Amino acid sequence: MTYLRIFWTGWFFQLKNLTRSGLFVFTSLVEPLIISTLSFYMFKAGHRPGTLFYAALGAGVLGIWSSTLFGSGGAISWQRWQGTLELLVAAPPPLIAIVVPLAIATSTIGMYSLTATLLWGKFAFGIPFHLVHPLLFAVAVPAAVVGLGLFGLLIASTFVLYRAANALANMLEFPIALVCGVMVPLSILPGWSNPIGWVLAPTWGVRAIKRAALGGDAVTPILMCVGLGAVYVVLGAYFIRIMERRAMQRATLSLT
Repeated sequence: MTYLRIFWTGWFFQLKNLTRSGLFVFTSLVEPLIISTLSFYMFKAGHRPGTLFYAALGAGVLGIWSSTLFGSGGAISWQRWQGTLELLVAAPPPLIAIVVPLAIATSTIGMYSLTATLLWGKFAFGIPFHLVHPLLFAVAVPAAVVGLGLFGLLIASTFVLYRAANALANMLEFPIALVCGVMVPLSILPGWSNPIGWVLAPTWGVRAIKRAALGGDAVTPILMCVGLGAVYVVLGAYFIRIMERRAMQRATLSLT
């Protein structure tokens, strides 16, 4: 119950905190509509049935990924800049239990991107909204959010060692989205790039959502999101311990 209380408090506080950032609001609320509009016109030029709904789903998942990468990439660094990282490290709960809800919160806000792009596509472009597996879709979206959020946890635990963590996160946004097949099918990418996406949660998250909506095996991608999320937690906890040990040895935990 203590850890559940920590998770709920950290998750809710981070949601409130992120909504006060103008840049984050633009990244997670406005940018997906711009990208989805461009995607709709590009896919519409192909004159293939169903591609617009495919583009809407991809743009929505891209919004979840963008908010997760931007928010989680600097989650620990932000605590350092605000002067609260020392208090979090000194608190009785392990730091990993505090960082997990922060990472999940960033991907949770990204759910707006998926909802907004689907509604934007329906009312602005007349895209029919029909789910082949509604129940699996209701499971796939939270699974993708958790998988991407825990991938963000792994990013947060490694990026904190770099001073330019936010710049590195911004650089990885579209390359990872491309190699994971968020906006374009993996079949058009070079064969050597496919194994890279197999260990990245966005690959399975977008597959789970698209297959639940358009048809296909959505159970396997959902399980892969959960399984990779567990691996990310273990790796994230390991890297966070390394960060704590290095910071204590070099007295670099605080910037003040």
